[in-house]
Amino acid sequence: MSLNSAERSPGEWVLLSYRMPREPSTPRIAVWRKLKRLGVAQLADGVVALPADARTREHLEWLADEVVDAGGTAGIWIARPATTAQERELARSMASARAEEYRAIIDEAGAAAELGDGGRASAARRLRAELRRVTRRDYFPPGERDEARQAVETLAQAAADVAEETR
Repeated sequence: MSLNSAERSPGEWVLLSYRMPREPSTPRIAVWRKLKRLGVAQLADGVVALPADARTREHLEWLADEVVDAGGTAGIWIARPATTAQERELARSMASARAEEYRAIIDEAGAAAELGDGGRASAARRLRAELRRVTRRDYFPPGERDEARQAVETLAQAAADVAEETR
């Protein structure tokens, strides 16, 4: 597994440390969902990390502002794990989470291959969008990424072939 971003310095991570009021719960849930979409590594309660680059830092700064606007406290930190083993474990856990998401896409593409013509095309569009979302938060690509791309493309090609035959 490789460190994905050419912009990032080796070993550098951007951390968001935050605390939010329990009530109302809506802002807390919104922040949690955005963190999940970003693919953060949860280091502890209220502490998340991403490989440091301009994009990840900006995303976490926006979320820090959102936390403060909701009455909470937040801080952004640039840090390095104490050992390369810690960093490898963090990267491995992030890659494992993405691998699970890619496996779900592979399974869905396989199941969609059994659908009727319109169902295959619709599933291919939906799975392409899901693949783009997962890829955006994939900082340490696992082998399943290429397999998921291939499964979705195979499904899309099958849908296109059927559409071409019916013309």
